[in-house]
Amino acid sequence: MTDLRALLDIASQAVDQAAAVVSQKAVGTVTAKGDRDMVSELDLAVEERVRTFLHTETPEIGFLGEEQGGQRLGNLTWSLDPIDGTANLVSGIPLCGISLGLLRNDTAVLGVIDLPFLQDRYQAAEGQGAYRFGQRIHPSRTTRLHEAIVAVGDYAVGERAAEHNRQRLKITQLLAERALRVRMLGSAAIDLAWVASGRLDASIALSNHPWDTAAGIAIAREAGAHTMDTAGRPHEMTSTATITAAPGLRDEVLRLLQDSANTSA
Repeated sequence: MTDLRALLDIASQAVDQAAAVVSQKAVGTVTAKGDRDMVSELDLAVEERVRTFLHTETPEIGFLGEEQGGQRLGNLTWSLDPIDGTANLVSGIPLCGISLGLLRNDTAVLGVIDLPFLQDRYQAAEGQGAYRFGQRIHPSRTTRLHEAIVAVGDYAVGERAAEHNRQRLKITQLLAERALRVRMLGSAAIDLAWVASGRLDASIALSNHPWDTAAGIAIAREAGAHTMDTAGRPHEMTSTATITAAPGLRDEVLRLLQDSANTSA
């Protein structure tokens, strides 16, 4: 099946089921997975429900979940983060989301993001625009970084975290000097959906896991935001960073990233 309109409907149904699990099930036991990372019983329950549904509806499409992995079967692969922002969820912070994307090879072509505790949903498919509850969305018209609210991704954890955080910290410092406000929301899905809808003006994350970014990149791109790597090349799942910006901020954001790389080397 390659009809993106039909696949978007299936993705929306899958996320409906995921949201129902979130509304009905407690967070449950939380288990550590690596340095300062965690998975909850709720993450696992959501992923299992969505995996089972999509396998039934689209057995010819591969599946990749954050918690239990998966496999690619051809050029199309579902990519799911069952709860993007688990640390927020566990702490009772309502900034977390269900993020389901579809990859064609390494390009995100479809996405549905549901923010269950904010009662908010975004979706898009390639060539069909991006929507929030059926209303078309667009990025902001901000053209000056000095007037922009910019989200930054979480700092690195695990092995070589200090080294990996050097440029992240420099980006934060430069944004503090140049942007209107800096935000760290703890969910890539929210960052990307809110750039797409103009609530944020840009988002900078020096990471790129397909389960975190596939849905949001598809939505942001269809909304009209720039989705790119740190050099300004079009974002792919092989990119080492996930940068989104309102059209009028692209050049300033790229200059800031270049400045951060030069001064953190």
